[in-house]
Amino acid sequence: MRSFLFVPADSERKLAKGPSSGPDGLILDLEDSVATDRKKIARDMALAYLQSADRAGPKLYVRVNALDTGLTLGDLATVMQGKPDGIVFPKCVGQADLDLMSNYLDAFEAREGIEPGATRILTIATESAAAILALTAAPAKHARLIGHSWGGEDLMADLGALAKGPSPGVYDDTFKLARTVNLMASVAAGVVAYDTVYPDIRNVEGLRAEAHDARRMGYGGKIAIHPDQVAIIHEVFTPTAAEIDWARRVIATFENNPGAGVLTMDGKMLDKPHLVLARRLIPRTGG
Repeated sequence: MRSFLFVPADSERKLAKGPSSGPDGLILDLEDSVATDRKKIARDMALAYLQSADRAGPKLYVRVNALDTGLTLGDLATVMQGKPDGIVFPKCVGQADLDLMSNYLDAFEAREGIEPGATRILTIATESAAAILALTAAPAKHARLIGHSWGGEDLMADLGALAKGPSPGVYDDTFKLARTVNLMASVAAGVVAYDTVYPDIRNVEGLRAEAHDARRMGYGGKIAIHPDQVAIIHEVFTPTAAEIDWARRVIATFENNPGAGVLTMDGKMLDKPHLVLARRLIPRTGG
């Protein structure tokens, strides 16, 4: 999955429009995009959407409210009736929080007759200094986990930072650290790293540049906050025909030379790290 698109769960218009841009995953948001006095309405609307949506479309995830709000269990009690594909877990602080969320899901899956473990988790894993330090100490892992994403806006508030950097897409060292730790924790956990949202929805080239930076680092996808961002994310995170061809030829070269440690292809040296990269590219294409 290359893309997730946030949609406020209390907006009928945005919920209806969400799938049309073709995201791989749709996030029905109960958290930051929903005003406090509309939280209950958003829960009910998210449930209604889950129960009526075409499940052949994008995967349907729900971002619940953070553990410290006292709203998380109420969110889950409502939306798990609609059997979401997954939960987006904001302000997750390391392994203990991830295990707690999974325990909650165990109980609600049992209540709703959902196959145990079927509800996946995408964390937003770097929204506080404590969360970054927790991931640095030990990357959070779980069978339910599909990926970690990093968050800049809440981290900025937690740090008391006035901005994430001197200009859009240019990050100060603290935010570079969050992005790097998130990537490494994802790789260590064997899941996909998702780059944070790009808030300037009119800056198409800025989004494209930031997405290219993320993919070059090793990120596997990015989260969108506007439907127009989805196509650019797919453009960047879908391997090109040339990359696919290279990956297939690298794999074939090693398969034709079993036991070899170092080979050549197109006049260039190949060793095992090239094979690892090639095998990571192919699953992204389904080929």
